[in-house]
Amino acid sequence: MSHSTYNIQWNEAQNHIKELLEYEASPDTQKPETDRVSAFQTAAVIYIKYIQVFRKLEECYFQIVHPQKRIVLKHVLDGTMGRLLELKNEMVNLEFSEYHFFDDVLSDMKLTPADIEIPVPRYFTQDNEKDIKDRMKLMAETLAKYRLDDTSDKKEEIKMSLEEAIKIIQVHERARQGCLRAKFMREIRAQEEREKMLSLQGASTMDPDLASTIIQKVWKGYSQRNKTLKLRQEELVFIGMQPSSDAPVYHKDSPVAKVGKREEERVLIQAQHEREYQDALVNIKEKIREAEGPDIKENMQDQIRQWFIETRDATGKFPDYPSDDEGGSAAIFKTKEEGDGNGAEAEGGKKKGKKGKKKKGEKKEKK
Repeated sequence: MSHSTYNIQWNEAQNHIKELLEYEASPDTQKPETDRVSAFQTAAVIYIKYIQVFRKLEECYFQIVHPQKRIVLKHVLDGTMGRLLELKNEMVNLEFSEYHFFDDVLSDMKLTPADIEIPVPRYFTQDNEKDIKDRMKLMAETLAKYRLDDTSDKKEEIKMSLEEAIKIIQVHERARQGCLRAKFMREIRAQEEREKMLSLQGASTMDPDLASTIIQKVWKGYSQRNKTLKLRQEELVFIGMQPSSDAPVYHKDSPVAKVGKREEERVLIQAQHEREYQDALVNIKEKIREAEGPDIKENMQDQIRQWFIETRDATGKFPDYPSDDEGGSAAIFKTKEEGDGNGAEAEGGKKKGKKGKKKKGEKKEKK
């Protein structure tokens, strides 16, 4: 989809958030609810609407390549996730359960369970890809070092002559053959005992019709289970919940493959634009510092000199320069702004007083 499509989707999500905020701030919603079921239904409706907003914002953040827009989107997305957690906590306190059933709410809102699935934001891994790689690298190095230490701690191999090695092998081979021979003899004795017991009790015979009935029953059950499984798979294919066996394989020129390729290209463009944006911030800051820095510095020096002179004229001596704990030069500008504000208010009062005196004098002349 085009960039304008995601801009429209973002606008729709913003409108939904505005509506939800107005609804939550309305007097009717602020009234205390005594019925637990009604309170849960209200919270569930708001929760589901926030999930829909979250899904739209997450898709927009993943697809939009404008760096400034992505910054704003991330703030809105984080706020939406925070509100979802608050609503989840409220529903848990209402139902005393971590699992909720939204069947009635979904039916009223004409939604499916797939519409309220909360996907993991993809920027959790994309924005922290470097940190994740560094962490994995550190873990690999630590494991490699740990294994290396293990190998170094191994004891030295015990050396032996050829005759001693052959003798040890012969002992173990004879023990193995003895175990097998003893096991074989136990099986022979058990078989002889079973045959003896059968000969004493008499061999049981089964009616051929009964045997064939049992065989037919087992086979029919097996056949019916296979038919039921096949019918179930056909039903899933019919309702679109499972791809059919003859479904076309997506090749590199198919629409699905093109969408995936386009998403990968957007991720690369996002990274490129983010680098350009960060470089532009640094360059613009340096340009402003070079172009306007001297003038700003000179103006600040003039204001500080003027403050010293005004304070000397008012108190008769130069003041001490504010320390770092007091704010340094920032304290001077703050004091100067407060003084300018008080002076402006005093001048405004004097002007009003003069106007009032003039009006009174004019009234007296008229009389």
